[in-house]
Amino acid sequence: MTAAMEAPRLIARQPGRLMLVMTYLSPAGGAETQVVDLARGFDRRGWDVHLVSMLVPAPPLPDLTRTRIRVTSLEMQRGVASPAALARFVALVRRERPDVVHSHMTHANLLVRAARPLVSVPVVVNTLHGHKMYSVRSDRSAFRELAHRFTDFLADATTAVSQAAADRYLQVKAVSPRRLAMIPNGIPVRAYEPDERARERLRRVLDARGDFLWLAVGRLEKVKDYATMARAFAIASQAEPRQTLAIAGDGSERAMLEALAAELGIAARIRFLGVRHDVTALLQAADGFLLSSMFEGMPLAMLEAGATGLPMVATRVGGNAEVLPPEQRGRLVPPQNPPALAEAMLTVLNMTEGERRGMGSAARGFVFAHYRMDSVLDRWEELYARLLAKKGVAPVAAGGAR
Repeated sequence: MTAAMEAPRLIARQPGRLMLVMTYLSPAGGAETQVVDLARGFDRRGWDVHLVSMLVPAPPLPDLTRTRIRVTSLEMQRGVASPAALARFVALVRRERPDVVHSHMTHANLLVRAARPLVSVPVVVNTLHGHKMYSVRSDRSAFRELAHRFTDFLADATTAVSQAAADRYLQVKAVSPRRLAMIPNGIPVRAYEPDERARERLRRVLDARGDFLWLAVGRLEKVKDYATMARAFAIASQAEPRQTLAIAGDGSERAMLEALAAELGIAARIRFLGVRHDVTALLQAADGFLLSSMFEGMPLAMLEAGATGLPMVATRVGGNAEVLPPEQRGRLVPPQNPPALAEAMLTVLNMTEGERRGMGSAARGFVFAHYRMDSVLDRWEELYARLLAKKGVAPVAAGGAR
């Protein structure tokens, strides 16, 4: 259904001026990490990249010292509409004159669409990172999807990060078929090479040297449904006590989850790690990856776990199945079902080490074959080139004048 938006490979690609707009430059989320990785990749390829955050960025900021990437904040406040911020964005676009404005996440998409009648932009691309247009603080998905539907004509293309998400947005008519493309998340695979020293060091720190160590990564918010994960872990621990669960992330549900862990009698076996900036090392330390989300677009954390070669237990939602080799997709479980999640965990635990290694190796090969960052960057450049050619615009080289 989305094939119409795929860019012909015969169009010449030429780096130009690219403005990446995001809701929040933060180290805590997968979508935010993906945008920064894209910015670095485009910078390496010669693009003049300007990264724009609607909200004030959360420290620590990504290390961009070896790049030419510029960062600007519109200094908006969460949940507050700001005509002044819209005016600042319009002025920024007029000054920078990007060839492509590419926004990521629902609120940034709507901001860019609101600005388009006020300032000339050759190409506007919007990306939806979730399976639904939810927000951390409120689930007004239907309202946001309606807003996207009525402003669809203001974007040259809208992309989803998984086929499942693309199909759903077509179903609810949030995006028109002729403007929709599917371009997945990508990962820099070299960052996930095995590191035995990091593994042993972190297993000592986490006090999990003799246990099977599960790792979960993501915000402690309702959509990730860590309550189901905790209940599943409690059930699985009754059958096999030698397990530890480490959760990297923070959010509004942390206090509730800590209380639930105590109530379930598993507090001593769960490590709430908070926001971490060493997730690649944590993945090296883990024996398996766990995800209990109620819905997802294409979780970057699953791609990272696959690249590390970890066996994965996850819910059958959104684009999760697309991350796994076909032979492993049958292991996905329904969301909000602790017994089913626990049973899948025990299935992995009861495998031989060789079986788990084979499962992880297959996942690693699948991720490398389909989600390498270089391949994903190729697809973005092909889409930009197609849309620019359609407008009769030749990109301006980095540092050049129009």
